[in-house]
Amino acid sequence: MNRREFMHRASAAALAAGLSSAASYGEPVGASGKAAALKPMDVGLLISPFGAPEEKIGRVRELGFDNCFLSLDGYLNHFTSDLARQIGDLLDKFELVATTVEVVGPPPLVWDFLQGPSTIGLIPPSTRAARIDALRQASDFARLLGIGQVQTHCGFIPENPADPLYPGAVEAIRTVAQHCQGNGQYFLMETGQETPTTMSRMIRDVNMPNLAVGLDTANLILYGKANPVDAVDIIGPHVRSIHAKDGRWPTDPDKLGQEVLIGTGLVHFYEVFTKLHKLGYTGAVTIERETSGPQQIEDVKQEKIYLERVLHDVLG
Repeated sequence: MNRREFMHRASAAALAAGLSSAASYGEPVGASGKAAALKPMDVGLLISPFGAPEEKIGRVRELGFDNCFLSLDGYLNHFTSDLARQIGDLLDKFELVATTVEVVGPPPLVWDFLQGPSTIGLIPPSTRAARIDALRQASDFARLLGIGQVQTHCGFIPENPADPLYPGAVEAIRTVAQHCQGNGQYFLMETGQETPTTMSRMIRDVNMPNLAVGLDTANLILYGKANPVDAVDIIGPHVRSIHAKDGRWPTDPDKLGQEVLIGTGLVHFYEVFTKLHKLGYTGAVTIERETSGPQQIEDVKQEKIYLERVLHDVLG
């Protein structure tokens, strides 16, 4: 029985058991034994396989990683069983574990402070239904692959719980979390547009055992919301994935801060990882480098070395 077939059976077994406890969520990720073999805080790579899946998935292995995070917006409305077989076969071919899937679309999406609040995530009412549908599609597709985590940017969650947009945001996030629950998955809110306190409040108000956090270390800085070291004190117990990324504070009030090569920005990775390790975090540490082409590959190589050195010191 190959990895994918085993995962399918394990996922079905978890669902049949009724997911009686929060510990059941995400179990298909490690069902084959391969995911369980990943080292604690193993370094992985975020990829978007759309357009050239074999080349992009193969590159993960060429760069020395054994796990990846799948950004799947290019496949929206085309999440077929044939595509799941193709992606699953490629993961098997290159002996890779896919830890999480993510979609943030459909458009419009404007990543700034002016139009971002009205275009990003599940908060804007005009695109909410389409985004919920996209996340349901991604969740169902991840289930075919045995992937136990679905992640997205929920958007500029209102800091004021009395904001008229807040009740609808709670219900939208709960709706997606419930769908993921039915597929045996965690639903992860990626940090960025909201303060850690606001995210913590949303977790409490949605009140779903499978709602958790995808910690993007740089986004907290790029959006001017928090120092990631301090953020872990608030949302650390809920973190189930990490995007390792570095950046600098925004200096133009219209634009996000600058994402930079890991080790050259303001994220103190040793302190972040140390706190998460003490909290019991054992998931992947996924590099996300927002450049492209040959420069991205060279940057990822450097970042992998940097992070593995830091994690060696943290983990001992």
